[in-house]
Order: sequence, then C-alpha cells, then structure tokens
Amino acid sequence: MAGRCAGKLALVTGAAQGLGRAHATRLAEEGARVLCTDINAEAAASTASIIIREGGDALSRKCDVSNTRSMEALANYVEKELGAPDILINNAGIGLSGSLLDTSVKDWQQVLGVNLWGVIHGCRLFARQMIDQGRAGHIVNVASAAAFMPSRMLPAYATSKSAVLMFSECLRA
Repeated sequence: MAGRCAGKLALVTGAAQGLGRAHATRLAEEGARVLCTDINAEAAASTASIIIREGGDALSRKCDVSNTRSMEALANYVEKELGAPDILINNAGIGLSGSLLDTSVKDWQQVLGVNLWGVIHGCRLFARQMIDQGRAGHIVNVASAAAFMPSRMLPAYATSKSAVLMFSECLRA
C-alpha cells in the first residue's frame, strides 16, 4: 500500500475497535506501518490481522494507557524495536454515564486514567522520542464533542475530554 504515509510508523492506542480500528486501517491504507495497541491484546491483534489481510503492514501490542509503567514499557519497545513513531494517535478512551452522585471515585480514576492520563503519557513519551531521534511527527489527541457540551449525566467523561482538549491546546501553544 503506497500513499502519503508510506514509510511512516504510526502508533494507535485503543486500536481494538471503533475509532481506533478505523484510524489504524486508514493509516495502513495510506501506507503506514501501524502498531495497534490496546488493553485487549486479542482485539488489537485482530485489528493488525485485518490490516495485514488487506495488504498492509501492522503489528500489535498490549498496553494499558492509564498505567505509567505499561506506557513506559511500550515506549521502550517502540524505541528499541521500531524507532520513534512518525504519527501517534492517542485514541484510547472509555465512556461512562452517570450523575456526579452515582459516579464512584474508582469510576473517576478509571475514566481520567484512560481518557486523560493515557493522552498525557503518550504525548510525553513519544514526543520525546520524535525529538530525540530528530523526527518531525504528528500527534493527534482524540477528544469528543462532550468537551463542549456540559451534561449532568456525563460529568466524568465530559471532564476528561475537556481536559484532553485543553491539554492539546496547551501543547499547540
């Protein structure tokens, strides 16, 4: 597959399904070698298999984006085995519905861990690799329209996506 991403390495978090799978397959269609990551190793491997079956180049790796050590292990693997990514799609995310009083501390920690800390970890670790290896790169952080629309039934999710939006704007500045 040749395209505008030919010869590029793209890393997609949350590549097991939905938007993550769509990002991964589209990048492969454009010629990128895609590293599909997800907390669900089998589903990430399934996305990589789809890409390979369609003639693309992909591999997969299990990673919990909310866990600092897991992300650091992924970054070490990428740096040693693949080289710095040219494209990073911080896509991993989880939704949670429920009012403030129905949302436990554990729920808040999980949503903020995946939706916000996953993005922070990805940017911090892979931007450093791009810079250290002298690569121009692209980082895409996936937020949501919920970042702009307050909802009494989505306080954790909307807060996490608003934080991703602001974090991304801070990086752009």
